[in-house]
Amino acid sequence: MKKTKASASLSANADKTKVKKVAPEKKIIDTKIYPIGIFEFNEQIAKENIETYIEEIKELPKNLKKVLKQVTKHNKENSYRDEGWTIEQIVHHLADSHINAFIRFKLALTEYFPTIKPYNQDLFAETSDVFLSSLKSSYHIIDGIHKRWTILLENMDNEDFKLGYIHPEDNQKHFLLKVLAMYAWHGKHHIEQIKVALGSDSED
Repeated sequence: MKKTKASASLSANADKTKVKKVAPEKKIIDTKIYPIGIFEFNEQIAKENIETYIEEIKELPKNLKKVLKQVTKHNKENSYRDEGWTIEQIVHHLADSHINAFIRFKLALTEYFPTIKPYNQDLFAETSDVFLSSLKSSYHIIDGIHKRWTILLENMDNEDFKLGYIHPEDNQKHFLLKVLAMYAWHGKHHIEQIKVALGSDSED
């Protein structure tokens, strides 16, 4: 069928429309809040990096200890951003969070997709023990938990990482492979936040 001038014009405009691509909006990430970037998950990449994640879980207490050597009674209330958690809140949060993570792994390995009990991490960071306990007390909790967690992880097989739990906030299954990757990121994320908070002294 022969095109008329009108139809040819419409086709030309249609072709122009096809080639117009809207550039995706770039997410602006606050590097003070996310110094190592936000957590992103790719299942295939995660499967190939299980041993790396386990090693990062294993090494967290050592890396945290190294950073805590720079923390004093004078800077422990430094924060990585305005109205953010202080260094002491971050350290105690790591203990609270990773206690829960370890128990969630144990539940997932011994029950069929159990529904876990969530907690309010912001309120946990405001309880009296956070402000009255030494950082050393939470460090020892983290050290002990990570020793046992590492043994557990090193003795899991690929099928075990297909197990998981249900989180009532989204009522979805959370598979242990993704949970492992997330907590490996989580530890590094908070250690870097502590470093940012320590650096805030030099900015004052």
